[in-house]
Amino acid sequence: MRRLICPAAILGTLLGGSAAHAACGDVTLAVFSWQSAEAMSYVDQFILNNGYGCSATTVAGDTVPTITAMIEKGQPDISPESTPSLLGDVYKKGAEEKRISQIGTAISDGQNSGWYIPKYVADAHPDIKTVDDALKHPDLFPAPEDPSKGGILQGPQGWGDTVVTSQLFKAFEAEKKGFELVPTGSAAALDGAIAKAYEQKQGFIASYWAPTSLLVKYPMVRLEGPAHDDAEWTHCTTKQDCPDPKPNYWKPAEMVTLASSKYLQRGGVDQVMEYFGKRSWTQAEVGKVMLWMTENQASGADGAKWFIQNMPEVWTKWVSADVAEKVKAAL
Repeated sequence: MRRLICPAAILGTLLGGSAAHAACGDVTLAVFSWQSAEAMSYVDQFILNNGYGCSATTVAGDTVPTITAMIEKGQPDISPESTPSLLGDVYKKGAEEKRISQIGTAISDGQNSGWYIPKYVADAHPDIKTVDDALKHPDLFPAPEDPSKGGILQGPQGWGDTVVTSQLFKAFEAEKKGFELVPTGSAAALDGAIAKAYEQKQGFIASYWAPTSLLVKYPMVRLEGPAHDDAEWTHCTTKQDCPDPKPNYWKPAEMVTLASSKYLQRGGVDQVMEYFGKRSWTQAEVGKVMLWMTENQASGADGAKWFIQNMPEVWTKWVSADVAEKVKAAL
């Protein structure tokens, strides 16, 4: 597939503002570095500018500093894809004081971390649905360096999911059941290990998350785990030095859209709020966009334009017919 190339001047026209945007006014959108958030921010920018006459601009950020700034300073106006639970009491207090509000859902089925197995293994062994089921069969998930043992691929050091995987490995007594942890030195190494095993149709268990482009290219099934225990999660599951972790598992992380109270108190935002109230995509839908971006080394702006061009059945549900026509015309 050929990468979509958009000259800077044309892209500026499509994604930028103009004098005609005065009716809606200025809107600042946070844009984060991961693919789904980047693409969503640019989709919002394109639709707000061309469909609603806004002058929407993007501001680079990240979850914790951006949401904190929205609470404390009222800027940026909107964070299109956010996980407020990462801020704990900071967000809870800000919401209670009405300094920040959820105005929509970014990804309807959220983000799911967990232990994943290849779909072809799950299809061949329908009895394997849970972590406990998988740990009964080390022979189906051979470790790369020692096939006599089962292996669980984990991410690089420094990742929260890597700590959790290490703690769950102890909690599930996986070593006694014939497994070993298989560390990877980087995100690229983890992806490479999964891709190599998948293309050779080998069994594996990997700590991973959705939505990602990798899971679209290499379909995997998330193993079910025990019910999530918040207290245990905070006390031990996420603490590398906790000596006696109990069985636990990830819960889905919400992916929502937030707005500062400063923006919501402005006049003329009703149409924008109506848009964000309807605007949401699924893991599968955003996964297609992310796969296209990965295969074409494309930016979030490229991904947004590809999505609007190629998946109108999704985004036209978010807007009225006349807005949809304006957006299509801008393409």
